[in-house]
Amino acid sequence: MARRPSSQKAAGPGLDERGQALSEILPRAMEGFEAQFAAALDEVTMTVEPRAVPEVCRIAKDRPDLDFDYLRCLSVVDYVERLEVNYHLLSLSRRHKMVVKTNVPPDEPSVPTVSSVWRAANWFERESHDLFGVVFDGHPDLSPLLLYEGFEGHPGRKSFPFHDYEEW
Repeated sequence: MARRPSSQKAAGPGLDERGQALSEILPRAMEGFEAQFAAALDEVTMTVEPRAVPEVCRIAKDRPDLDFDYLRCLSVVDYVERLEVNYHLLSLSRRHKMVVKTNVPPDEPSVPTVSSVWRAANWFERESHDLFGVVFDGHPDLSPLLLYEGFEGHPGRKSFPFHDYEEW
C-alpha cells in the first residue's frame, strides 16, 4: 500500500525571545571572528575555525551580556568527510543557550582544548578523544576515560567495525 503524503511541515528553528535577543547580540560580541551564525531547533549556532574555539568560548563565558557559564555537553558528529565538534553552552543567569561548532578533518582531527575555560571540558574532551579520536591540543591529560589503554580504533566513528562477529 502506498504511503499518503504527510500534511505536516518540517519544523524550523523556533527561537524564543531570549534566543532572538542572543542572535542579535552574538555577531557584535564576536566581531573579528570569521563565523557563520544560524539557528537550529531552539538554539543559536555559531560555526568557527578550530583555532578560534578557545577564544570564542572565553568571550562567551566572560562577556556579561553572554555569560555562558555552563558547558552542557561536548559532542562530536561523524559526517565521514569531516568531524563536527559541538560545544553546547548555557547561561544559567540569562537562560539562553547556544552551540559553538567547528569542523575538523577525520584523518587528523585536532582542536585546541577549552578545559581552561570550563573544568567540565576535561572529561568531555577525553570522552571525545576515546570515541572519535579528536585530539584536544593543550589538554592536560588525554588518557582513556571510557576505553582501556591500548584500545584500537574509535567506536564512535561510522567506520568502526561493530559487527565483525557471527552470532551462533
